[in-house]
Amino acid sequence: MKRLFIHLIGLSLLALPAWAGESVVLTNGFRLHADRHEIDGNKVRIFSNGGVTEMAASAVAGYEAEEAAVGPAAPATPAKPPTPAPEPPTPAELAASAAKKFALPETFVRSVMKAESAFQAGAVSPKGAIGLMQLMPETAKELGVDPKDPPQNTDGGVKYLRELLARYEGDPDQVLLALAAYNAGPAAVERYHGVPPYRETREYILRVLKNWNPDGSK
Repeated sequence: MKRLFIHLIGLSLLALPAWAGESVVLTNGFRLHADRHEIDGNKVRIFSNGGVTEMAASAVAGYEAEEAAVGPAAPATPAKPPTPAPEPPTPAELAASAAKKFALPETFVRSVMKAESAFQAGAVSPKGAIGLMQLMPETAKELGVDPKDPPQNTDGGVKYLRELLARYEGDPDQVLLALAAYNAGPAAVERYHGVPPYRETREYILRVLKNWNPDGSK
């Protein structure tokens, strides 16, 4: 019970306002600000601003506590506007970056990308090929890229194109064979010793060549 009583007293003290000091009310009606006071017999010592004033206790009518002055609230610091997220690169920008990285003509890379996905980053073929460069999941895994991430998808596809072009380097039909292998797989090219007789593959090659400007013009 005693502990509960002490606890309640503590709570009540916490609820009291903070005081800046006190007013010493004199019998003549004047008031003096004091930080604190001490009574010594018939004398009173008033402490204020580092000094001490002593007077007869009979000159004091009473003491009144002063509430701490609350200054104006500091102006709120305006919140910085959030930094806008950078715009994702466009398919054309991705094609240009990957073409430069793997030393292929930009127009060639862009033409393959158009034929593969029509520049749609979220494109998925009925066979499961993914993204701008239509990478199969197994191929993407071998290339070490995430096919659902447009920059990685583009880099992976262009890297694969570069590898296929290097594979058929020296063959007069190097570009045709590389495109055929990209579309139908190198195994099909090896099986038919050239461009496979698949309608889809032959139409794919024609679409790429139609949109590609070897002279570099756009």
